[in-house]
Amino acid sequence: MLKTIMTFDISIPLKFNGPQPNAYGVERARSEPVRAGSLVGDTRMGGSVNFEQYTFIPHCNGTHTECVGHITNERISVRDCLTDVSIPAVLITVEPLSDPPASASDQFAGDKIITKDSLIKRLAPFKDEIPNSALRIPHSNALIIRTLPNTDAKLSAEYGKDNIPPYFTADAMRLIVEHGFTHLLVDLPSIDRIFDEGKLINHRIFWNVEEGRFETNSETRMNSTITELIYVPNEIPDGDYMLNLQIAPFDSDCSPSRPVLLTAAKDD
Repeated sequence: MLKTIMTFDISIPLKFNGPQPNAYGVERARSEPVRAGSLVGDTRMGGSVNFEQYTFIPHCNGTHTECVGHITNERISVRDCLTDVSIPAVLITVEPLSDPPASASDQFAGDKIITKDSLIKRLAPFKDEIPNSALRIPHSNALIIRTLPNTDAKLSAEYGKDNIPPYFTADAMRLIVEHGFTHLLVDLPSIDRIFDEGKLINHRIFWNVEEGRFETNSETRMNSTITELIYVPNEIPDGDYMLNLQIAPFDSDCSPSRPVLLTAAKDD
């Protein structure tokens, strides 16, 4: 008997000129009708069709997927790096810590962080259920992380110096790499602290680019991607899924994206 396939869109809709997430206080995403002489791209203004010019910053204005070109002098395109179509993935929920152990030395006072131990704890339930992977997680190509508290305020959150979001410790990022995850999806604006003096340590660990360098090397994880500013509603349970990671055909280091989770509905 065929099973019903359930799908979950975990992207944040980018509402031009409406409520939207923002990182670093950059200009908001906006749209305006195209004007050319007497032609106007808005039927409400007398135009025959609607066609608009969109202005936005993918890294800061909504759900986006980025490649190693984000931190290299060479202009590397996410279109070339993201070669997977259907990606086995696991979703976990993590509560960032505001009072982590002393070993988490890369935390700024008052910040909330995601530690190696917290990831191990959340991934542990999957170890005995599914065989055949470094973590015994099914196929374990993509790791999707939902952070707590999890509310729809994330759909329009503004992240900046007055609202520093959680971020990963370097040890936590090394764990993710060591266990073979090639795609990382988070509901944060960055896997690093958003103001870290431009070090981007976690980005460099994930892609294997040397600290302080802007070149790839023979060990760089060229086909790995990071997707930031997702939103995973609470009704989507932790577990394993197939991930369809859709991007726009932008020839750039980053593209707006629409990650969609697929799973077979459970029998009644």
